[in-house]
Amino acid sequence: MTDRGQAALRQSRETFEVGPSKLTWTGQDLHVDIDELAWPRMHRLKGRITVHPTAITDVELPLKADGSHVWRPFAPSADITVDLNQPGWQWAGHGYFDANFGTAALEDDFRYWTWARFPSGDNGAYCFYDADLRDGSELAVGMKFHEDGRVDMLEDLPPRQRMRRSLWTVRREMRSDAGFRPYQDHGMLDAPFYCRSAVKTRIHGEETLGVHEALDLDRFATKLIKPMLACRVPRRAGWKFG
Repeated sequence: MTDRGQAALRQSRETFEVGPSKLTWTGQDLHVDIDELAWPRMHRLKGRITVHPTAITDVELPLKADGSHVWRPFAPSADITVDLNQPGWQWAGHGYFDANFGTAALEDDFRYWTWARFPSGDNGAYCFYDADLRDGSELAVGMKFHEDGRVDMLEDLPPRQRMRRSLWTVRREMRSDAGFRPYQDHGMLDAPFYCRSAVKTRIHGEETLGVHEALDLDRFATKLIKPMLACRVPRRAGWKFG
């Protein structure tokens, strides 16, 4: 939520700290401790999110052939509890934990991508990654994660279906069984180059509600959009640990 300088970063084997917020791995749970000023109202957001994975995977998916971008689904299925200091922001439910790593700017290598993760009825999850790269190649990957952490690559992917564009007219697509058109159940985040929402689709006959994102990196790379980010995210360049 806040951009900070290098002095605000500390990292150990079990902990990753950025300013007053941190992630801590206990060996069984991931504790996400948040202490931030939330933009634009600048109210203090403080509390803890606890992620309890059903299993940890060993999957690392290269998004580009040279390995310069990697998706790491640590826990595609997890139980989570949320306890934050805002009314109604205390609940427990189903979630996941993943991360992206890279050695190059996303907009240098990608034009557009969609990613989605959908829980399945057997306590597993489906994940889909589709991307258009600047070198003209495409990424099209589907995975079925099981409750115990096993993963099956989906050889017969459901077709990509067009969805209604976002409020900022970002193009959206999602894979679903033929004859079923995926649709947004409710929105989470809308930006000129990015949209995250809860989407209903049907995979191998199973209707499921999951998280979907669409990222237009052609838009992100424009000279108009990038300066807007500086207005959206507060910066604390001089913050240091006490």
